[in-house]
Amino acid sequence: MASIEFTAYARNTEGRGASRRMRRAGKAPGIVYGGTAAPTPIELDHNALIHALRNEVFHASILTMKLDGGATKVLLRDVQMHPFRPEVLHVDFQRVDENRKIHMKVPLHFVNAELSPAVKVSGAIVSHVLTDLEIICLPKDLPEFIEVDLSDLDTGHSLHVRGVKLPPGVMAMSHGTVDPVVATAVIPKAIVEIEEVEAAAAEGAVLATTAAAPAEGAKPAEAAVPEKGGEKKEVVKDEKKKEAGKDEKKKK
Repeated sequence: MASIEFTAYARNTEGRGASRRMRRAGKAPGIVYGGTAAPTPIELDHNALIHALRNEVFHASILTMKLDGGATKVLLRDVQMHPFRPEVLHVDFQRVDENRKIHMKVPLHFVNAELSPAVKVSGAIVSHVLTDLEIICLPKDLPEFIEVDLSDLDTGHSLHVRGVKLPPGVMAMSHGTVDPVVATAVIPKAIVEIEEVEAAAAEGAVLATTAAAPAEGAKPAEAAVPEKGGEKKEVVKDEKKKEAGKDEKKKK
């Protein structure tokens, strides 16, 4: 993990008025606490701090704070922002003891969703229910992020915290027996409706084909019976032939 450094300056004045003057001068007020030393009010360059806060790693890494010629390992613990301006009102840092475990929220990076059966086979959309995970570990084991592999996610199933592979030395914070959902796969409503229409059309086609086919065991249609008039004509012809045959015998 790359070391991230920033510079802080001791702050001798406190109070709202002093903080407003500091912000007008391009500074951001803050404090560093924890460890064996007393809490120390500090100030930082506002523009440099805003730039650092845009970096995800700054929020989930052990930072090196340079103060009064020394260097201290700290964690970013809290940032208070102005309601509608990109302005830092106050920032808190905590000193790090290398031998004591720390609690941190670490961002989750999701990978391989496009390889999962949910997306590849069913065309589902993967929803990220959690974007970070609360963990506990020693400072040396703190990861910048945790990678979440979604390649086995199937439609109608969810990935829970217990199913996330954590780096060595890292444990997820548990709250009783609760096992929160990290990600889930859902088929979009439009795709479901299309599938229902296609299924209904296929079922209609099968019914139509069944109705057109003859029922099992049915006798084939009989040949049309000639009309009675036709039968009489055939009988007359046969009689004439017989009479002709008799005349020929008499002549002989």
